[in-house]
Amino acid sequence: MNTQFKKGVLEMCVLSMLSKKDCYGYELVNELSKKISISEGTIYPLLNRLIKAKYVNTYLKESSLGPARKYYKLTVSGKKMSKKLKNGWIIFSKRVEAVLKSKK
Repeated sequence: MNTQFKKGVLEMCVLSMLSKKDCYGYELVNELSKKISISEGTIYPLLNRLIKAKYVNTYLKESSLGPARKYYKLTVSGKKMSKKLKNGWIIFSKRVEAVLKSKK
C-alpha cells in the first residue's frame, strides 16, 4: 500500500480501534499490522500527537506478564474526532470509488 495513503488514514484507524477498547502501544501495532503494514516507530509519534491534541489520555495498568503497561484511552474529544473522521472517510471513499468506476 502507498505510504501516503497509510499516513492519511492511520490516525483514523488508531482512533477507531481506541473507540472500541483501551489498548497499549504494542497491541495497537500488532492489531493494525494484521491489516496494514506498520511499525512501532510509526505508531508512537502518532500517539504522542493524539495526546497533545487531547484526543487520547494514558494510564498505567499492571501486567501479569511483566512491568506495567501504558494504555491509551480516547477522551470525549477523541470520540468526537473518531466519528467525524469515519463519516468523512465514508463519504470520501464512496466518491473516489465513483470516480474509479466511471467510464468517462
